Amino acid sequence: MESPPNPEPSPPRAGSRRRRLLVVALIGIVLVGCGWAYREFWLARPVGEGPAGPPVSPEPFRSPWTDRHVLVFGAGDSITAGLGAKSSSHAFFNRLVENPTDEFPEMHGLCLSRVLPNLTVRNTAVSGTNSFDHLDALSEDLPEQPADTLGLVILTTGGNDLIHWYGQHPPREGAMYGATRQQAEPWIQAFERRLNEMLDLIIARFPGGCHIFLADIYDPTDGVGDAASAYLPAWPDGLAIHGAYNDIIRRTANRRSQVHLVPLHQTFLGHGTHCRQFWRSSYCRQDPTYWYFGNIEDPNDRGHDAVRRIFLNEIIRVLHRPV
Repeated sequence: MESPPNPEPSPPRAGSRRRRLLVVALIGIVLVGCGWAYREFWLARPVGEGPAGPPVSPEPFRSPWTDRHVLVFGAGDSITAGLGAKSSSHAFFNRLVENPTDEFPEMHGLCLSRVLPNLTVRNTAVSGTNSFDHLDALSEDLPEQPADTLGLVILTTGGNDLIHWYGQHPPREGAMYGATRQQAEPWIQAFERRLNEMLDLIIARFPGGCHIFLADIYDPTDGVGDAASAYLPAWPDGLAIHGAYNDIIRRTANRRSQVHLVPLHQTFLGHGTHCRQFWRSSYCRQDPTYWYFGNIEDPNDRGHDAVRRIFLNEIIRVLHRPV
């Protein structure tokens, strides 16, 4: 018997084709949306433009603070040395002392040279140095000052102790990236001793009195601790060691009336590698931008503006006496 001929397949109905096209379109939209979200919330790090950091009141700058001779002395690492600023006049230390020619309108006249008429400035900070170097440099570069001199010391230290070599070499004291918390414990204790030596040395070199403005250490991962977000090797105990260093800085500052903590860590949260992630507690809705330079460890130009304002507000709090 002959087999019956196969029936002709029915042409797909128009409704079925439309459903398939709709499904493909929806999948495409979801994939594009996921790609956009990944780029926007994990990769994008816009630096923004204009002023950055907390506002500074103009009121304290309407009259001089003291007619004493004042030495503004910078010490420490690349933050105080000015790395990351677009010019030397934009480095936070220089901006503390004198406004650059392109200063933001609201900051005109809000600088130390405006209110300290007998001012001398010296900055000895060097990029790439750690706390060992800072203790040595202070011993050599800060001679005892005359009794009529008031010292204002700007100090950033400890950051390079944590990050030197970024794990390219085995961790060691002064370059402990990749260390475990247990391994780092004796190095942490030694940092506390060095920092106490630094502060005592500075105080001794200013028999006429001084104020030391000591910054804590900011965190480019916004408190998350995922070094990979900064394109660095993983460091599981990094946040714990970083936290221990900041605890030491805060503790030593609290022990001396001449030492004043400058809160870089708290103010920079929300301006690191997770600055666009609105669901995090560190998110800064007013300015969700990145304040770090290309090397990750220093502020960019807007970051230097922010650092200047954070230091300046603390200096105002300590030195300005309202009439």
